[in-house]
Amino acid sequence: MTANTAKHALQIVREMNVPADKLYKAWTTPERMGEWFCPQPWKVTEARVDVRAGGSSFILMEGPNGEKIPNYGIYLEVVPNKKLVFTDAYTSAWVPSEKPFMTAVVEFEDLGNGRTKYTATAFHWTEEDKQVHEQMGFTVGWGIVADQLEQVAKTF
Repeated sequence: MTANTAKHALQIVREMNVPADKLYKAWTTPERMGEWFCPQPWKVTEARVDVRAGGSSFILMEGPNGEKIPNYGIYLEVVPNKKLVFTDAYTSAWVPSEKPFMTAVVEFEDLGNGRTKYTATAFHWTEEDKQVHEQMGFTVGWGIVADQLEQVAKTF
């Protein structure tokens, strides 16, 4: 964990063999999110993103048994090729969500020679939400997603 993590945070850190700009592009290209955004057998069946501070996002994840998890959110900070901050505390146009779960900070640090330090942190509102996310398989799931992201980013 880094110094910027809060009390109810979960985090993964990876060094990836792909430049930061390509990782950022994979994160901001909705047509490609289905290739990496969730671990199989789950899949993304719809993705819309307005990548700017205050812009909204919608990602629909579907499970193997027909489960549907709609993810509405707002971007709080966008620094191209370096950082994305988004939250589900709002659904669109600063409309509060019924139950905020987390704010995510995704950072891309250029290490040179086409390598990037990738840091994904999930800040939760409560210890209970953090524990739920851990029980959902945060470490394994977000690790699989990071591996998939790296492979997709290499194709840009």
